[in-house]
This record gives sequence, C-alpha cells and structure tokens, in this order.
Amino acid sequence: MSTGWSPEPPRPAGRRRTPGPSTVRPAASSGRSPAAAAGQPGPRSAGQRRARRWLAGRLADPARQRSGAEGARPEAVPPELAAEAVRRHLPAVTPQEAAVQMRAVADDLTGLGPLADPARIPGVTDVLVDGDGTVWTDGMDGLRDTGRRVDAEDARRLAIRLLAQGGRRLDEGQPFGDAQVTGARVHAILPPLAAGGTQISVRLAAPEPPGLSDLARDWPHGEVWLAALRHLVQSRANLLISGATGSGKTTLLSALLSEVPADERIITVEDTRELRPRHGHVVSLQARSGNAEGAGGVPLAELVRQALRMRPDRLIVGECRGAEVADFLAAMNTGHRGAAGTLHANSATDVPARLFAMGALAGLALEALTLQASSAVDAILHLERTDAGRHPVELALVDRSASREGTFRVVPAWSLTGRALTPGPGRDLLEAVAGAAGRRGGGRHALDR
Repeated sequence: MSTGWSPEPPRPAGRRRTPGPSTVRPAASSGRSPAAAAGQPGPRSAGQRRARRWLAGRLADPARQRSGAEGARPEAVPPELAAEAVRRHLPAVTPQEAAVQMRAVADDLTGLGPLADPARIPGVTDVLVDGDGTVWTDGMDGLRDTGRRVDAEDARRLAIRLLAQGGRRLDEGQPFGDAQVTGARVHAILPPLAAGGTQISVRLAAPEPPGLSDLARDWPHGEVWLAALRHLVQSRANLLISGATGSGKTTLLSALLSEVPADERIITVEDTRELRPRHGHVVSLQARSGNAEGAGGVPLAELVRQALRMRPDRLIVGECRGAEVADFLAAMNTGHRGAAGTLHANSATDVPARLFAMGALAGLALEALTLQASSAVDAILHLERTDAGRHPVELALVDRSASREGTFRVVPAWSLTGRALTPGPGRDLLEAVAGAAGRRGGGRHALDR
C-alpha cells in the first residue's frame, strides 16, 4: 500500500441519497436491485458499504503490508478478498451476479468508482464529470452524455480518493491536481475554482499501447509520415511534438520510443506518468507536488537535471509547459541525441513563439533562447484531431542558417491540407538530418555537426 493512503471513510449512516437517472432503488423483496439482477451494479446498498469496509480493513492489515502480499497496493484488489467480501455481505445467487458485485466493490474502493463502467465502453478515451454531476464520455463517437449522474459529495470524495491513491493531495489548500491511477490520468479541480461542483477528467490509456505502424495505418498518407518518422528516430534527431490537448501527442511519442533500438537507455521525465513505450530499458521519473506546508516538491526542471546524471541515451520530457524548457534545451545541447518532448502549440510554425514564451518564464534572454533552440531542435511534428482521427498535419525542420542571423526559423517539409499532402522546402533538410544528427558509438554520446 502506498504510504499515506487510507481508504475512503464510510458515508455517514444518516445520509440519504436521491436516485439520479442512472440509479435504481433496491427491490424490497429480494434485497437485490434490479440493476444487479440484470448484471449491472446499482446504487451503493448497506451490504455494499459493509463489504467495502470489510475489504478496506483487510487491505489495510499491517500483516499483509509487512509480508508484501500481492494486492497490498491500492491499485490491485486480490480476487480472493473481493470474493470473500461479497460472500460475507452481499446476496449473490449466480456466479455472474457475484462477479458483478466483486467488480463493483473493487471499483468503489480502489478503481474509478461510478466512472468505471463508462470507462470500460470500447472506444472511450475520456470520462468527464461536470459540475452538476453529469458523466460524459469522449472517443471515436465524439462527446456523449451517458445519462449517469454523480452527486456533489460523491464527486468530491471520489476526486480526493483518486488523487490520494496516485500520491497527490487535493484539498482547500491545493484545490486542483492530477495523478496516474489504475492506468488512467485523472485530473480534478474543486469548487470554488470549478463553478457548480467538482470537475473530474479521466484520460484512459489504451489496453495495449499501439505501435507506430498501427497508428500510421489510420492516418491520411500514413506511409509518408511513417517513413519520415522512422527516419528521424533512426537518425537520432531531436524532435518536438506539438498539438492541442487530445490530439494524440503522448500516444505518438510512446509509439516512437518503441522504435528506439533495444540497446539504448530511455529516461522519461513527466509531471504525471503517461508514456508507456514498448521498450526493454525505460527509466520513468515523475514530478512531485509539495505537502500542505509547500515542502518536498520536486519540479520537472529538477528531474531533467537529475536525468542527465543517469546516463541517458534518449532523454524524453513528457510535456514542456514552462521554465523546464531551459533545462530541456540545455540537455539537447549536451550531445544527448534523440531527445524528444511534447508541447501545446497551434502549428509547427508557431512553436518558436511558444518556446520564446516558455523561455521568458525561465529568465532566458531572446538571443540565448534563439541560439539554444536553433542548435538543439532538429524537427517539429504537429498533430491535429479531425474527422479522420488524430494524425500528423505538418512536419517542419529547423533552418540552421537562420541562427547566424539571430532568428529561430522552421521550414515545412510536409503539410496536410484537407486530404492533400504537399512537400515543402524542408524536405531537403529532412534528408540531411542523418548526417547532422550523428550516431551513438562506443557508449559515448556524439554530436557531429
């Protein structure tokens, strides 16, 4: 069990819950709700609360923690304990009903709670809770109202429990935050910052991270993008991936890292861990927020500096948002080729302006940032989410000659407009990347320019 985590306290006995659109009152005759009889969990009953408390007590058993028993962490509930909790406290006539109850109890204790069932719908990538408790899903079919509701108190308790489970605090002193929980990235923000009520956003990871060829199969002109991206990876080019939230930056970066040769060591630095490359040697570092007194926090910029001492072959920054860009660009200029990161921008040609804005937060002068970025970055890939899905729309190469004029300029190599893919003057620079980037040799990091 993670240090400092404790199960959500039981709901006060005197409180009554008004059923919403997705809740059903238990049937008085059998003690089982119609939803349970139909194979779906209904509202939390007294038996479910007892089962939950019993299971929480077993998971918190010091003997289990000392023995290192599987399931001692809150992310994993041993099936045998869930089954025993159901057997003791819940009526289950059939094995199917028992399985539904086991899953509901585990979800309520260590999973996504009332958001778990929407999260299991095939094709769903995001589950969202609005201030009025409405539960939405997003995915291949777009934004959809599930018809479910989570009341204000339950939403707040769920948000606090999920972030605590991921090692983050959420309270009046820190009313927003995000964490990695049960394979999903959970972000929450409390009132009064969030109007109406607690807002929860859950970004779901794919059960199996897709490979680069899998992604390219669904892209417009995928074979062109695939060849260009593999060329950049094999050439150890320094790459920035830009795009809006939900455009697929992290998914694509994970797929690119899966293409890295097996004998290279990848170190990832993220605010909240999301990258899951299929690679045999990945070291993941995650930033940490401070405690209630503001002490103990470890920002992204510090982790970038620490990563440089850990012998990286490839240094990856999950997302550059602010002052850490100075350390990231400095790392790219130390011979650690093949670095990559993501950032938010409107287009590839807008990335220089975005870097200048972040560099200002780090106290970098315009001239210093221009020199650093022009020397560090080789290519910029921009993604968008359109009717065709999430896919690349622009690849631009950095014009090295512009740095001698004191400017940081990028030149388009490929641009997608509608369904037409147009080559640009940066194509020649793309072909020359292999000679500029150099190759790793003899365990050393070389930069041949």
